Amino acid sequence: MDTMPRRLPSSDSSTSAADPVEAARRLLDEGDPSLSELAARTGVSASHLQRRFRARFGLSPAEYLARKKLGTLKNALRTGSDVTSALYDAGYGSPSRLYEQGATKLGMTPATYRAGGRGVAIRWTVVDTVLGRTLVAATERGICAVELGDDDATLERRLREEFPLAQLERVEAGRDDFLAPRLRAVAERLAGGDADVPVDLLGTGFQQRVWEALMKIPAGDTVSYAGLAQSLGAPRAARAVASACAHNRIAVVVPCHRVIRGDGSPGGYRWGLPRKQQLLARERG
Repeated sequence: MDTMPRRLPSSDSSTSAADPVEAARRLLDEGDPSLSELAARTGVSASHLQRRFRARFGLSPAEYLARKKLGTLKNALRTGSDVTSALYDAGYGSPSRLYEQGATKLGMTPATYRAGGRGVAIRWTVVDTVLGRTLVAATERGICAVELGDDDATLERRLREEFPLAQLERVEAGRDDFLAPRLRAVAERLAGGDADVPVDLLGTGFQQRVWEALMKIPAGDTVSYAGLAQSLGAPRAARAVASACAHNRIAVVVPCHRVIRGDGSPGGYRWGLPRKQQLLARERG
């Protein structure tokens, strides 16, 4: 067994002294250091570095490293690497480490992800709601997409782009025992009700934190991107919060329409500003 200690890439001491957080990020991009190693290399205490790193990037150093590994794994699987090679090349060391470090956020096994989601069953339909034509799709775990639009073809194209090679089955609204109750719950939420809707959130750790925080914002209330970032303990992550909102696939149920700019203007919305303004106006009464 190789017992040689790990050697971290050398760093510019002037950069470390001037900006230890950026130096830590670079070391994480180049290797697999522990928090204590990062602290020693950047010249600040582990607790101070952890706090400042989270404030700037919205993630702890460990979460940042896990996200980097997961991104490397996804890219390798998508480009055709076999599962075992992809795991080790991404730095997991063993299949068990993959699951210990959160890569189950793939939402499926690595082999299935490599196949583009092949075999993952998603039932979907398009119905008329108070917000117009709406596509609702669900996996066995919950709603995975609520898309708003004006024509069915565009809505279906978006679903297929989000879940390539999944086993997509269009069902007739109200006649599918699995989707029907979920569809009714979504329709009630879109109409302003408070029905419980189980969701299947697939995204990075930070995106999931943002989406979960969105679902805690009461109807009629709004928060700024910066304010939401602050509530997550990541005051400098306003842009990352905005990006997570933009990548939300589940309209209204995950209410990214309740996040606005600091000056009170509505900001962006995946399904168009008129719909965002309509939702906010309705909730404010």
